[in-house]
Amino acid sequence: MSKERIYDLEERLIEFASGIIDVVESLPSSKAGNYIAGQLIRCGLAPALLYGEVQSAESRGIHKMKIAIKELKETRVCLKLIIRKKMIQHLTQRHTVIQENEELIAILSKSVNTAKENSK
Repeated sequence: MSKERIYDLEERLIEFASGIIDVVESLPSSKAGNYIAGQLIRCGLAPALLYGEVQSAESRGIHKMKIAIKELKETRVCLKLIIRKKMIQHLTQRHTVIQENEELIAILSKSVNTAKENSK
């Protein structure tokens, strides 16, 4: 993940997905590593893909955004497991991908709340 702050949400989600791919590629080839890799690749890349769907949605896309938040929260759990089990030595609570995960959850949650308020 680059250190320069990106304000375009689509670009941030794509950069985040790229970081998740790096994490997945670093996981050990073990039963647990392979299982978490499969889960993480699905939930970690889903938010970027869902955001692409939201951009072309005919409605406000609140449901898809909520699913993206759910996927980001699942990603958070996978990352915490990787850290707890020390599956990747350089991955810590302060790692960029983990910080970005938390920021994206906050951004998308705020977007959903704003869209709900605007639809009233």
